[in-house]
Amino acid sequence: MVDARVVQEPVLFGRSELVDSGLSVLSAEGGGLVYLGSPGAGRSSLLRAVAGQAAGWTVLAAPGLSDEVDLPYSGVQRLLDPVLADLPGGRHDGFVRVMEGRDPGDCRLQIGMSVVALLRAVVARRGPVLCLVDDADLLDFPSWQLIKLAIRRLGGIPVVLLATAVDSPAGREVASGLPARAVGPLDERAAHALIRRVAPDVADEVAIGLVELGAGNPGALVELGERLTAQQRRGFAPLPESLPPDSALGHRLRAAVAALPAPTRAMLLLAAAPPQAGLADLACAPPPPTTGRAVGGLGDLEPAERAGLVEVFEAGVRFRPPVLRTVIYQDAPIGRRRQAHLMLAGILAARGRRLPALLHRAAVAAAPDDVLARDLVEAAAGAAPAEAALALRYAAELAADPAVPLLGAARSAWAAGRPQDAVPLLRRIARTVAPAGVRARARSLVAELSLRGAPLSARDMLLDVAAELLPTDFPGALDALLLAGEACGRAGDPGRFTALAREAEARAGTASGNDLAVQQIAGLADLMSGADDAAFTHFRAVLQLAAGVDDPKLLIPAAMAGVLIGQDRRGAEIAGRAAALARAAGVHALVPAALEAAAYAQLAAGNYAAATDTALDGAAAARRAARLDLADTHVALLAVLAALVGDRPTTERRATDATARHDEARDLTDWAYALLDLVEGRPADAATRLAAIVAAPAGRGSAILRVAVIPHLVEAAGSAAPPVDAFDAWAGRTGEPSWLALRARCRALRTTDGDAADDHFREALRRHHHGFARAHTELLYGSHLRRRRRHLEARDHLRQAAETFHRLDAAPWAVQATRELRAAGDRVPAMTTSPLTAQQERIAGLVADGATNREVAQQLHLSPRTVDHHLRNVFARLGVRSRTELARLLAAG
Repeated sequence: MVDARVVQEPVLFGRSELVDSGLSVLSAEGGGLVYLGSPGAGRSSLLRAVAGQAAGWTVLAAPGLSDEVDLPYSGVQRLLDPVLADLPGGRHDGFVRVMEGRDPGDCRLQIGMSVVALLRAVVARRGPVLCLVDDADLLDFPSWQLIKLAIRRLGGIPVVLLATAVDSPAGREVASGLPARAVGPLDERAAHALIRRVAPDVADEVAIGLVELGAGNPGALVELGERLTAQQRRGFAPLPESLPPDSALGHRLRAAVAALPAPTRAMLLLAAAPPQAGLADLACAPPPPTTGRAVGGLGDLEPAERAGLVEVFEAGVRFRPPVLRTVIYQDAPIGRRRQAHLMLAGILAARGRRLPALLHRAAVAAAPDDVLARDLVEAAAGAAPAEAALALRYAAELAADPAVPLLGAARSAWAAGRPQDAVPLLRRIARTVAPAGVRARARSLVAELSLRGAPLSARDMLLDVAAELLPTDFPGALDALLLAGEACGRAGDPGRFTALAREAEARAGTASGNDLAVQQIAGLADLMSGADDAAFTHFRAVLQLAAGVDDPKLLIPAAMAGVLIGQDRRGAEIAGRAAALARAAGVHALVPAALEAAAYAQLAAGNYAAATDTALDGAAAARRAARLDLADTHVALLAVLAALVGDRPTTERRATDATARHDEARDLTDWAYALLDLVEGRPADAATRLAAIVAAPAGRGSAILRVAVIPHLVEAAGSAAPPVDAFDAWAGRTGEPSWLALRARCRALRTTDGDAADDHFREALRRHHHGFARAHTELLYGSHLRRRRRHLEARDHLRQAAETFHRLDAAPWAVQATRELRAAGDRVPAMTTSPLTAQQERIAGLVADGATNREVAQQLHLSPRTVDHHLRNVFARLGVRSRTELARLLAAG
């Protein structure tokens, strides 16, 4: 297992499995492994991490050197020179000539066997040997041939070769005959962690921009993060557009590009110019005039492909690493960039692709150009948010009056999941002489971006915007009020919301298209003013209207309206439709918000498996859309879901991962730890945590969350629980059996009258559906009956609870039910609990048999993301780091 202290080098974030692959070769004490990846991917760091664990090994190293690649045997000479004294006697003339730098003659096999003999002798004298060859594709070929020959001949002897090479046709040829592992980009979570490690005080939108520019390449991310100025770190100065001029990675990439033929470099510039052209577009490019050819062709890209600098797909050219694209584009002289844009504009226009052609024209246009600006605005109207944002940003640069396109660009950038682009545009609007309505809508978007982190200030700003827009821009006012309603729920204080909502309701009249928003706002106003019956009437109307609405921004609050009135399944259905609509429209910013609503609804409905899948998807979608605050919420929800079934290792890991950027995430993780306190027999600790959530001051947390934790607070505190009249009234008003069952259970736990408690427990069981909530009530009722010495009745309920908990993989709860069952006089054997749940055991067995995550997902009817989630938990619980270790452990067991 990897010592956690070893994987501290920043570029190794998220790479423990790759380190473990090298350690597995070490543990086998023989063989080899080649890490393949693009420049900056962290291959050298992987070698250092593995070598750091090779205690007791003799480490020999010979990195490939570009200026020695044509010097035969120079590599093997550098590798073996430290142990040359161990060479045994005998005929090794050719090898000695190699090591002395003389021509060895044509005796390669003899030299190879001398290398084998030397390594055998080193093992006999010094112990196991680890050979490290970084950049093996730059090692001279005869040396690499000898080293691989020796590894093959030394089977069963502790001599290990670990090497790296660029992931290119040449690099893959170097790796032939040896196991290879691809060193891909960091995932978004690891990339953000790396940026935070390099620049701890970086603003969220800056981190997001750097992660996008670095595209998961650790070397690029480290160099970009280390060179930020103080103003850049806080988002008050533009981010770098490429690697720093003195970048080591940039120097290596520039040298690789400079070695390519001129036609290849010209084609790479066309492929790099933003927005990137597709392969069919590039195929239409004429050849550079210096070549003398009649026609160009995609064949000019082949040298870059062979060098591993690009991959060519039907959709276009992918640069490796992705930051190479900006290096090529930014390094090109301005005249060549202009030529590239104009050439692409002509090609795209001829192919009927109007908007991309306009974007390339705009990239080199001289401002002002009102005609081109109007064309861009017109083309953006039907475009996906990402393209629309770029078009409108260019239009703002070219138009005499930039305010309206700036606002459109900011809104489109936000919708496309690019807040790092929206924030600077909104700052520009604040500095621009703009119409009052434009400035108000810009402030509304600013508030929306900060709503979770600062709900009180967001509420006040949104209510100001709504008051300003109500007389002149009713749809804009409704948008602000919908967001203000969410902010009020998070802040716990309505402020002026109720009065403005009443004014909006009065102004609505029969205006078409606003019905759902008006009903939602009116329902929130009634709820905040204590008119609960009226609020429920409005929210039921919202659920009916939702069937005819296709705007995900309206459907997300409609889904939460379903949760507010206890119609959790309907809420989950609406939220799922909102997520699908947002994906289809390219409105990436709304996808994680819709999935958050769906996960909350599924959690409330007791469908924990579905809620887990949804929250896993939501966390990934939030990171892709640069909604780091929402990613925290999803991960914190995953911690709660793990805690509900008593899974402490997963709960703790998720709670740590939820970096708690806002109060709701912190409250969710507190709820998770309180649930662990409950299952582990510490009700007083659980009650303290939950009471703090319920009694949170204004401006902190979520109103929905403060209600959701009540049943667990009552379970923890019993008759000493604070008054829950509001929960009683709300559950009764829903009329939903699941919430009425929880209300009855709470009443049973709060009363000191044993007979009344019996009645309440029986009512709860009549109303419960099958599932976790019913099993929980069976456990509590069985415990109550046992304490009243009604052991026969208690056993029936406790047996039902234990069986259900087993079936639902809630092992700690099953242990508790079994313990109670034994105390009630049932002779059940002591439980021997596996560290894995039943689902995890099934997945572990399939993976140990060699199945991929996708194959496991197909066999068990799960999503690949869910399988990956369970497999991470399996590794953590069993203390293994790889599939190989897992297979060995299960085979030994």
